[in-house]
Amino acid sequence: MCRGMDNGIHDKLLRSEGKEVGDLKERVYDESKKIWRIALPGIVARVAAFGALIVTQSFIGHISSVDLAAYALVQTLTVRFANGILIGMSSATETLCGQAYGAKQYHMMGIYLQRSWIVNLIICTLLMPLFIFGGAIFHLLGEESDIASAAGYISWWFIPMVYNFVFTLTIQMYLQAQQKNIVVAWISIVQFIVHVLLSWLFVYHLNLGIPGAMTALNISSLLVSFVELAYILGGWCPETWTGFSSAAFKDLLPVIKLSISSGVMVCLELWYNSILVLLAGYMHNAEVAISAFSICLNINGWEFMLCLGFLGAACVRIANELGRGDVNATKFSIKVLLSTSVLIGVVCTIPCLAFGHNLGYLFTNDEAVVKAVANLSHLLAISVLLNSIYPVLSGVSVGAGLQGTVAIINLCCYYIVGIPIGALLGYIAGLQVEGIWIGMIIGILVQTLALSYMAFKTDWDLQVKLAAERLQRWALKSPDKNDSA
Repeated sequence: MCRGMDNGIHDKLLRSEGKEVGDLKERVYDESKKIWRIALPGIVARVAAFGALIVTQSFIGHISSVDLAAYALVQTLTVRFANGILIGMSSATETLCGQAYGAKQYHMMGIYLQRSWIVNLIICTLLMPLFIFGGAIFHLLGEESDIASAAGYISWWFIPMVYNFVFTLTIQMYLQAQQKNIVVAWISIVQFIVHVLLSWLFVYHLNLGIPGAMTALNISSLLVSFVELAYILGGWCPETWTGFSSAAFKDLLPVIKLSISSGVMVCLELWYNSILVLLAGYMHNAEVAISAFSICLNINGWEFMLCLGFLGAACVRIANELGRGDVNATKFSIKVLLSTSVLIGVVCTIPCLAFGHNLGYLFTNDEAVVKAVANLSHLLAISVLLNSIYPVLSGVSVGAGLQGTVAIINLCCYYIVGIPIGALLGYIAGLQVEGIWIGMIIGILVQTLALSYMAFKTDWDLQVKLAAERLQRWALKSPDKNDSA
């Protein structure tokens, strides 16, 4: 009889464990669907947008090696500098729209979007001297004269595209927060196809050289903004866009404060690579060093666009759940996001190891540059793997509005650890560009460990409370409620 009772208890425990495993699988599946619904369109959009820059680099690289080095300087220094500020300032939109959507304050999302346009247009205009006087700036930085002059000319061509960032970045975050960014993915695919066709037409068929390559980049980039604006203004976001409002000019100071902390967080991260490219410019045979390093960074950056899709998904999922006040769902989402992103990182690392010796031929026929790229391929593989971890943790922080803390972590890990070690290994130890990249990897590794500890120690109950207070403080009455009153 006792044996029968024991068997009954044992069977009950097995059924209970089976049910828990089944429930866990179902929860992971449901969370994964929510994540991929946000991440996949974001990945497609970012890969296509960044791909346009790489395609332009490839076309320019087959024009001349000096122009390739000049384009690499402008893209990885000036454009990344400006883009970092604008992405950072725009990530406040990501936090506010995500939490507002979770709290069902839909009418505030359009106002947050308009506020971000106002702030970013001002910031973008303040950045214009970097492009207008690009040649003089690169001469002052000590770059080789012919590279600096070519970079100054290319800088002018980037001005329309940088203003375009003001709208494309914020609109994508606005649509992503309400899980409507599939339209951005389709627009980006069309943009990439148009860009490739225009680049071929202007550079190869019409022989327009640098002007042709940059005109193709500007036309395809502006196409995205016009179509996205038409989508919003055309009535496809009826709950979150109620028209232009004077309320966009109210409460700008709190938005600016959150935008600045966001901007510092992202800028410190993006400028890290830019400073390393600048250091490469002082190496022996700078033309080869800059070209090879920027090619590897662009390949790394293209894969990083996959991870940025998960950064966006992390931000939206965390912001939505905090807005709803669900702590357990927040923690579970973090676990699923990290697991998925790391798996993708492992898959992307394998081609870098397998085909590293041929990667350079995608961008140039210069054997010296191709060989330098091959020498960096093993470090590229390590960077690709690390890319799968820290962007998700950064996205978690953005969703919770913890950008200020991440900014401090980035400052310490990149500028106190990574860059000094890279400079020592590159110049003192004589490892050249490889030494700089090793320093970069060490800085990212320390940052990853710090962000992991931060996510583990965060009081998510407190973050729910802070999100509710922030939304309540900045909320305005919806037009519908005013009408009914």
